[in-house]
Amino acid sequence: MTTSALNVFGLPLESCSRSPMTGYFRDGCCRSDPTDRGLHVVCVVLTADFLAYSRDRGNDLSTPRPEFDFPGLKPGDRWCLCATRWLEALQAGMAPDVVLEATHLNALGVVTLDQLKLYAVDVKI
Repeated sequence: MTTSALNVFGLPLESCSRSPMTGYFRDGCCRSDPTDRGLHVVCVVLTADFLAYSRDRGNDLSTPRPEFDFPGLKPGDRWCLCATRWLEALQAGMAPDVVLEATHLNALGVVTLDQLKLYAVDVKI
């Protein structure tokens, strides 16, 4: 983890998940760079409802894809989600919970901290 990666509180970004390995860089952290068009910066705890919602929106996160070394996700897994997909799910009433300490500061360019706090789990601050 680089020291410049900060969470929504302006503190060092915590790991989201290493099992399954997540993140745009597949390093367990929800950070990105300009090549990440999806802005995978929101650390979520997946639910069955959200996984079905995502599948219905064209992004099947549940089915394993061994050719991409993707195990498929299940409820309870933590995953770095695109900020715009989280906002979309929020507006549809399907937003999964968020781990704020592992959610990158850049998420605040898409959603507000107050929106994220409504779905916060494991809040340490």
